[in-house]
Amino acid sequence: MLGSCSSCPAILPWCYILLLSYGFSTLSTTTAVANEMDRLALLAIKSQLHDPREVTSSWNSSVHMCLWTGVLCGRRHQRVIGLDLRNQSIGGPLSLFIGNLSFLRFIHLEDNNFFGEIPQEVGHLFRLETLIVSNNSFSGTIPTNLSQCSNLITLVANNNNLEGEIPREIGNLLKLQILSIGGNRLRGQLPESIGNLSALQVMYFGMNSLSGRIPDTFGQLRSLNFFNLAVNNFSGTVAPSIYNISSLDLIILAFNRFTGTLPPNIGYNLPNLKIFVIAANSFTGSLPHSLSNASNLVDLDVSSNHFSGEVSIDFGVLGNLSRLNLGRNSLGHRAANDLEFMTSLANCSKLERLGLHVNQFGGVLSHHVANLSTTLHIIDIGFNPISGSIDPGIGNLVNLIALSMQFNQLTGTIPHVIGELKNLQVLELRGNSLQGSIPTSIGNLTVLTKLLLESNNLQGNIPSTLGNCQNLLLLTLSKNKLTGNVPQQILGITTLSLGLDLSQNLLSGPFPSEVGNLKNLVALDISRNKFSRTIPAAIGGCSILENLYLQGNLFSGSIPSTLSSLRSIKVLDLSSNNLSGQIPKYLESLPFLVYLNLSHNHFEGEVPTKGVFSNKTGMSLTDNEKLCGGSAELHLPTCHSKGSKKSKINLLKIVIPVTVSFFILSSCFVIILIQRRKSAHKSSRMSSMKVKFPMVSYAELSKATNEFSSSNKIGQGSSGFVYKGLLGDSGTLVAVKVINLQEKGASKSFMAECEALKNIRHRNLIKIITICSSIDFKGADFKALVYEYMENGSLEEWLHKNNDQLDTRNLSLTQRLNIAIDVAFATEYLHHRCQPSIIHGDLKPSNVLLDHDIVAHVGDFGLAKFLSNHSLTTASSTQSSSLGIRGTVGYVAPEYGMGSQVSMQGDVYSFGILLLEMFTGRRPTDSMFSADLTLHDFAKTAVPEKVMEIVEPSLLLELRVDNNNDDNFVRPEVLVRIEDCLVAVLRTGVLCSMKSPAERMKMTDVVAQLCTVREKFLGRRI
Repeated sequence: MLGSCSSCPAILPWCYILLLSYGFSTLSTTTAVANEMDRLALLAIKSQLHDPREVTSSWNSSVHMCLWTGVLCGRRHQRVIGLDLRNQSIGGPLSLFIGNLSFLRFIHLEDNNFFGEIPQEVGHLFRLETLIVSNNSFSGTIPTNLSQCSNLITLVANNNNLEGEIPREIGNLLKLQILSIGGNRLRGQLPESIGNLSALQVMYFGMNSLSGRIPDTFGQLRSLNFFNLAVNNFSGTVAPSIYNISSLDLIILAFNRFTGTLPPNIGYNLPNLKIFVIAANSFTGSLPHSLSNASNLVDLDVSSNHFSGEVSIDFGVLGNLSRLNLGRNSLGHRAANDLEFMTSLANCSKLERLGLHVNQFGGVLSHHVANLSTTLHIIDIGFNPISGSIDPGIGNLVNLIALSMQFNQLTGTIPHVIGELKNLQVLELRGNSLQGSIPTSIGNLTVLTKLLLESNNLQGNIPSTLGNCQNLLLLTLSKNKLTGNVPQQILGITTLSLGLDLSQNLLSGPFPSEVGNLKNLVALDISRNKFSRTIPAAIGGCSILENLYLQGNLFSGSIPSTLSSLRSIKVLDLSSNNLSGQIPKYLESLPFLVYLNLSHNHFEGEVPTKGVFSNKTGMSLTDNEKLCGGSAELHLPTCHSKGSKKSKINLLKIVIPVTVSFFILSSCFVIILIQRRKSAHKSSRMSSMKVKFPMVSYAELSKATNEFSSSNKIGQGSSGFVYKGLLGDSGTLVAVKVINLQEKGASKSFMAECEALKNIRHRNLIKIITICSSIDFKGADFKALVYEYMENGSLEEWLHKNNDQLDTRNLSLTQRLNIAIDVAFATEYLHHRCQPSIIHGDLKPSNVLLDHDIVAHVGDFGLAKFLSNHSLTTASSTQSSSLGIRGTVGYVAPEYGMGSQVSMQGDVYSFGILLLEMFTGRRPTDSMFSADLTLHDFAKTAVPEKVMEIVEPSLLLELRVDNNNDDNFVRPEVLVRIEDCLVAVLRTGVLCSMKSPAERMKMTDVVAQLCTVREKFLGRRI
């Protein structure tokens, strides 16, 4: 063809036209095929998505793919170069077909509900420059194939559930500028290869479980300006080369275990430094004077370390300083000149937060505080030996939200101008030597939430104007010299919830009946005053009261019957009064009462024997001479009986043996027949168990648990006892669950648990180590399951502490969220990732165990059922289709009581009740609930407007600014974030516990929802 053209000049132009036409035709065909591949890949991605907003509804054949929502094409070849679906509430896994979009340059999937692993196929996208998948629920490891994306500039995957180690191959991404993978579950050490990323500007690895030292190679990152490793387990000293990266403007290393000192020249080597946060580590030495040279500093937080000595920094040249936190160190010498550095703080016109608490600062306070900037929101100088008086000039700081000067050596009076601080939410002056009266002007502080004035020398009456503080959560005036009556206005502050403490004063008169208005109060202490007459019956109206201290007063009469309404009461102290009459029997039925003190009164009659009265160490009855009966260990005289029951006893001695003998004889024959039929089936199943689990003998378990010593017993349930033990030569710490074979269905439960645990593995499921099916030393059948030991016991023990747990540990809001998500992950795994699917059948707090790190593990599979392959929702069991109620009252789905078969929806219901219990602190069997009011109804009516009124009171303690609780004020945005979190969680619990199974959520959606809630709650903390 070419030859003929070249030999015929006349037709040469036509030859070129034909060649060009052929070339364009081939190119057009190739482009069409490639475009079709992109279109099919997008449709494959869509097919796996849950899209409630129908964002991808335009992804259909009637619209060209380059016009699809969230799809961006290149101009030349119309190939897909961008995928932007950010913040669209889209859920589901990311299809591996993402790897077929070979022209992709950017992927934005952030702020959605994606779950599952990030596909390795992303590594095929060699043109990719931006990958942002933050704020989702992606799990699994970081794909090693990402190292093939040689053009990648931005990688952001923070706030997911990624696990495992950071792959060393990530050091091959030489163009990477932003690497943000914080807020996951990553572990292990940082790869040294990251030091090869010479273009890296942003490194965020915070809020993981990473450990080890910072590699020295990180000093090679000369372009780095954002360096955040906060909330991990890093240790050792920080490589000196890090402090020489002059481009750094942000360093956050808080909440690790770093040691060593700060280099003296740090302020000269880091001239651009704006944020330097190294709180909650173990740094030592002095604070370098060179920090005065870091003139751009906005945030300096070195709190909770071991710094010592003089503060020599000249803050006067740090004109942009907004936050200074030196708290919880050993700074100062308890000397008169320790606070001289505060003079220079007067020039910090943008200062908003000042923390000097828990140090050794001495000297006189005088004018130092009054000269500070009016922009200040927080001042905390508590727990120092600071002396002097509170300068009236403090009234100039009109923007103060929190003023904490507790446990110093302050003298003088509380200035009247304190009432001019109209924005004040926290005023804490306790533990000083302040005198005079409480200023009436405090009543002007209408947004005050906490007023703590205890342990001073305050005198006079409690001003009635305090009743104007209608937002108070906590009021403590104890250990002063206050006199007179308690103003009724104070008892009208219905927001009081954390506590009202008026103890150890000189208050007198009857205690006002208006106390019944305090419906949300958790603790009331009016002990060691001179209150008289009877205990006000209205106290019974404080229905969620947990601690009530009335001791050391002049109360007389009997204990009012209305106290029986205090179903949440844990501690009740009525000692050292003039009370009389009989001890009410209802006290023994108060379910949470762990300490009762009735000593030094005039009680008489019979002492109850149940409840708190069954534990001698949990009560005191001394100096009540007319008491009788009670438990034997009280050694009280016997109460006079009213008649003999000898004849009835004799009759029972005859009737009972005859009846029992007849029953035993008639049952034996039936049992023998049944046992013969089951023996063959059991032996075959046990053979299967022995193959899967190594068997141990009774003797080994007896030795491990010190012959099943009561001192090693850590739990008890209907199926048996649980013991702690050291197994084998290695001394592995284990939990041994000994099956109570006398209990009906115990053997079946044992086999069901073995079968369920045989083929499942998940980080949030209890791990079975071995089993024992043998005979004990007496020749009786013995069966036991051996699990990994959970150091922090069960969730039940944390939510509802019993008599043996008088500590004050509480699960924080974040911990409860994590536990709820752990349980959701485990349940979702059982339902959707096991073959065949498994129904747990008994989700409740006592079956959720917590390890050393408060990670939850679901256990007790005694009621577990397998679903047949043809049913994944309404479930018939492959083992048995039990009808009737299976599970625990309160947690069991209502349809089970009507004969429905076990189902996934039944587990969802149990999870919903568990979730509501975790965040309200109330059992579903609480006495306040009945046929007309359930825990579900209780939560449903409160969502969303009244959520803060029903949540566990201890969760209100998270209404603080810092993770280390250094500041005690409530910023509006913090309150909103916490309230939004609680509303979303309780709404999820309500949707899971709907009466109709069809209305309940699926566990896959539950996991996605709760992860989103957690990410929104935690995402703005660092």
